[in-house]
Amino acid sequence: MTSSDTSLPVVAIVGRPNVGKSALFNRLTRRNSALVEDLPGTTRDRIYGTVEWRGRVLRVVDTGGLGDEATDPFGTLIREGVHHALTESQAVIFVVDGQTGPTGADYEIADMLRRASQPVLLCVNKADTGAGERNLVEFYALGLGEPLAVSALHGRGAGDLLDAVLEVVPEAPEEAPAEPERVRIAIVGRPNVGKSSLANAILGEKRAIVSDVPGTTRDAIDTPFEFEGHSMLLVDTAGIRRAGRIERGVERHSVQRAERAVDRADVVFVVIDQQELLVAQDTHIAGYAAQASKGIVILVNKWDLAEDRATKPEAAQRVDARYKFIPWAPVIFTSALTGEGVQDALQLAVHIAEVRRRRVQTSELNRVLHRAMAEHGPPTIRHKKLKLYFATQPEVSPPTFVLFVNDPALVHFSYERYLENTLRAAFDFEGTAIRVIFRGRAEGGEEPA
Repeated sequence: MTSSDTSLPVVAIVGRPNVGKSALFNRLTRRNSALVEDLPGTTRDRIYGTVEWRGRVLRVVDTGGLGDEATDPFGTLIREGVHHALTESQAVIFVVDGQTGPTGADYEIADMLRRASQPVLLCVNKADTGAGERNLVEFYALGLGEPLAVSALHGRGAGDLLDAVLEVVPEAPEEAPAEPERVRIAIVGRPNVGKSSLANAILGEKRAIVSDVPGTTRDAIDTPFEFEGHSMLLVDTAGIRRAGRIERGVERHSVQRAERAVDRADVVFVVIDQQELLVAQDTHIAGYAAQASKGIVILVNKWDLAEDRATKPEAAQRVDARYKFIPWAPVIFTSALTGEGVQDALQLAVHIAEVRRRRVQTSELNRVLHRAMAEHGPPTIRHKKLKLYFATQPEVSPPTFVLFVNDPALVHFSYERYLENTLRAAFDFEGTAIRVIFRGRAEGGEEPA
């Protein structure tokens, strides 16, 4: 299980904290993938994106800020992540702050980059200010050639920077392979339940920074990888706290990004701590994924720390009772440290993604539903009974079924659940949410035959 290779050239963006690396990343990729706040250390993990410029496509990686490892608890881990980004890149953009001029940290990073085998482009950000213009010449002292003046905020100089990048990176093959249909997995959960450790166990590398400090991960990090011949995309997200405990600024943005990661996932791994099985916030997170109609796998993590591993059946029963609103979601016991359950979880994700794309033949769908209603008739509501005229499946991912009936108001919630369970049992929709929509005669045009 390793990150998948790509034929696109990789360009790493490096620099000390708060010089505007993430702002430049967002400017070049034309999207808000990386968090941007006026706080040092906002980005801690590696974020990937693509850039299209003058008919060519590049892959850009935003890295954590290289600061003082003695004062930053994540300093060593960030440096390891930056070194990993450098090993896979064909060029480096070294971002410095034009308003402050060269700093001691800039000189240290420049010394490291001069020993790198890749070409280095010195990018002076915030150069659109008076101080930035005055300080520009001072950056020649870093020994990395001519500094390129840029304003990531306003876009000034971004085109010149990309032109310079194209001059030093090799061109990708003319015909890139077709993008495979990926299984998109989002890892979600409360802070410090082991999401990033699981992500690293899946990928087989230190892709995300792992620490005992809650809130280490702030961005939603997309990483493509291969698993048993399947193309996958893993999204490790920030921990989701209760709404009342979400701080303004970076953390609130992180939570919103985690929720958006769920929205674009096929399968959601809801990670819970084996020492805290019945936390209300865990069920809230699972409920969000269910409302978004996603595939869901509940991962009981840190199982290697369980005092009595023989209690697994009892623990599974407690989890089932707690998550009875999604009885179709399987439960896997995992350990990021030992790798227990990781393979099983990925195999389940592949299966659930396939299930979500399953399309039921219309004649078989109607046969199953009419037989279910004949065996267990609907309740009488206001002296009337529900009648089913016709059913169809207009969409997949998630499987969506539209049932044309005489009056949708006659559908009792318990009978709706009965019909949903019937569809699950008949067509094996275990592991994913499905949508069942009831429409009356006048809805959607003419009454179906």
